[in-house]
Amino acid sequence: MKVTLSALDTCETSFTPLVVIELAQDVKEETKEWLKNRIIAKKKDGGAQLLFKPLLNKCEKETLENQNLYLVGASNVRLLLGAEALGLVKECNDHTMRAFTYGTRHNFKGFDDNNEDFLTMAECQFIIKHELENLRARDEKMIPGYPQAKLYPGKSLLRRLITSGVVIQVFPLHDNEALKKLEDTWYTRFAVKYQPIDNIRGYFGETIALYFGFLEYFTFALIPMAIIGLPYYMFVWEDYDKYVIFASFNLIWSTVILEVWKRGCASMTYRWGTLVMKRQFEEPRPGFHGVLGINPVTGREEPLYPSYKRQMRIYLVSLPFVCLCLYFSLYVMMIYFDMEDWVLGLHENSESEWTSILLYVPSIIYAIVIEIMNHLYRYAAEFLTAWENHRLESAYQNHLILKVLVFNFLNCFASLFYIAFVLKDMKLLRQSLATLLITSQIINQVVESLLPYWLQKKHGVQVKRKLQALKANVDATLYEQVMLEKEMSTYLGTFDDYLELFLQFGYVSLFSCVYPLAAIFAVLNNFTEVNSDALKMCRVFKRPFSEPSANIGVWQLAFETMSVISVVTNCALIGMSPQVNAVFPESKVDLILIVVAVEHALLALKFILAFAIPDKPRHIQMKLARLEFESLEALKQQQLKLVAENLKEEASGYYGKEMAT
Repeated sequence: MKVTLSALDTCETSFTPLVVIELAQDVKEETKEWLKNRIIAKKKDGGAQLLFKPLLNKCEKETLENQNLYLVGASNVRLLLGAEALGLVKECNDHTMRAFTYGTRHNFKGFDDNNEDFLTMAECQFIIKHELENLRARDEKMIPGYPQAKLYPGKSLLRRLITSGVVIQVFPLHDNEALKKLEDTWYTRFAVKYQPIDNIRGYFGETIALYFGFLEYFTFALIPMAIIGLPYYMFVWEDYDKYVIFASFNLIWSTVILEVWKRGCASMTYRWGTLVMKRQFEEPRPGFHGVLGINPVTGREEPLYPSYKRQMRIYLVSLPFVCLCLYFSLYVMMIYFDMEDWVLGLHENSESEWTSILLYVPSIIYAIVIEIMNHLYRYAAEFLTAWENHRLESAYQNHLILKVLVFNFLNCFASLFYIAFVLKDMKLLRQSLATLLITSQIINQVVESLLPYWLQKKHGVQVKRKLQALKANVDATLYEQVMLEKEMSTYLGTFDDYLELFLQFGYVSLFSCVYPLAAIFAVLNNFTEVNSDALKMCRVFKRPFSEPSANIGVWQLAFETMSVISVVTNCALIGMSPQVNAVFPESKVDLILIVVAVEHALLALKFILAFAIPDKPRHIQMKLARLEFESLEALKQQQLKLVAENLKEEASGYYGKEMAT
């Protein structure tokens, strides 16, 4: 018998809390009742059909501090039907990966009607988040009790409640027992070892697991560069022509590691089911708005927005704004170099302790201005990307990352390119590169290791105080957990973590022939980065919602673009070296032609390598092809069945007429 959403009970008094909703202290009762009814209402009536109850009952509210905290959960059947609606992919008994359906649930590995662990807690929380975010206004013109908070059909209720200040935050709860087991195998014992990537995925989801997988892979991939770079630094430092071999190895290395990562990433995400997950039928993101209508592909009711309007916003507003910001960044950089020249001239004319200190002032001012510009640009980029009104969360993230990435790249590397190709001062370039790399790593370690440790201790003291304040007649385990986690910082995603690796990759690859020690410092930094990031995820930040991912997204393109730029920069730097110029003392044209020819040959080799190494292993390609074939066969069988039923109906109608005559 087929189970439908309308048959589910949404009034269970006892359930496993998965998600917490915190409301403002002054929220009106009619607003609470309306929100509760929309959350527990049936799907056909525009609700989420979830389970909902306050954290404290009336008796406990008199004993403890009254908080507008509510717990959200779902029955096991509701979660399974939600997994089917989202197209979550699970492993079948025949070891193939297929989209989960409730009707064929017994065909999936590990499923049992009495076992509620078939879906991970992260998947359950992702389903609930999806249902809450897709609660949309129907006939309501405003939020009850808040006439100034207007609504229109298709508007995300949760997003409107948050922007109106009614909902303070929505966050998933930690599973303390599972978290302790994960910590024991992850970071509590400092040692050089592989991370439990599958366990990280089970607890935090695919997006975060892919970041830690890439961090681990990139760290080990840097070791060959570090080993080869050390003797070059020690023995042939000034002989730039001898760095041709090192730069060529850098090219092959940067290409191969990115291609091999794609193969490893495909194997992981196939095992997790996200590689074959149909992302084109993803539900609209909460911030997406438009006229409520029927999606012609899925047949579901959702907001519709013309794509040409989005393209006009991107190319007529966002793109010119980004270009203007890039120009302003370059203008600020030129002011910085003018300040450097002025201070240097002042120091040469009247050398003193005061002018020696003054030499550092332009760099300090420039660093502060860069940070301010980065933050201001980040806010502007987020506003513009939201205004572009992208339907999918993945599209929104990709456009935001591209905007911020271009600006950060220019801010971090523009001065190095200016020193290398305008000032042509290799010694200053080497010093600037080393200073930027080492300083950024020290700052990141302080912020990501010492600060999280302090925050962890601070939260521990808060927990003890709350436990001492609780009355003995109240079971405060869940209350204490929720009160602690709601005060934790919110994890804003993997953007900053990937950006740090991206910039590190740039320092290692762009100017490798100038500073080959960059890879050694990167390896040392990343070994501690793994543990500091793990500590952040487990003890400092709220548990983030799981997000299915099939790869690292636009970051793959960013790293590949960086590797292409590194070929050009290394060839140009070697061509500018005194040793190479001495070979062509009279004809600079011949030198330029040879450098360009070598650069084109290396780029050709790079693209040949990228083409020769398949993005997916052979066995994964075969499994995907097999799955596609079986899907087509199933579709054919379904069509044949429909044709047979139609013929049967026509035949019965024909014989009915014959009998009547």
